[in-house]
Amino acid sequence: MNPLIVDTGFLVAFGRRSDPLHAPADAFLRDFAGRLLTVTPVIVETCFFLDPHSKVRLLDWVGSGAVAVMDAGVDAYPDLAKIIMRYANRDIDLADAALIWLADRTGIRSILTVDNKDFEIYRLAGRRRFDIIAWM
Repeated sequence: MNPLIVDTGFLVAFGRRSDPLHAPADAFLRDFAGRLLTVTPVIVETCFFLDPHSKVRLLDWVGSGAVAVMDAGVDAYPDLAKIIMRYANRDIDLADAALIWLADRTGIRSILTVDNKDFEIYRLAGRRRFDIIAWM
């Protein structure tokens, strides 16, 4: 299977055992044999929604290599700013803007998210769409 980009909502569902979507996220990952990729703002945003023990489990899991994390360094800030302005009417957050940046940078369009509404609207270079993976 091709690499997949992973968004905050999926990681929260996977990381929070009480989440109603935890079982589907866990089941998806048990059967998934590909590579997961995300950006640093998604890890930060995910941690905001988790209790301390779940944060530690997430960080250990990511640290074990389960998810490759790209950092949108300062040199990417002008690109992120353009993306934020393009979707200002949707009040896009930095994590989503960074995922668009990541998809454009890597060419990977497949994403695990619970935020289908926004990711159906976001466009990548060449007006390409994200391929939202059904997992729930």
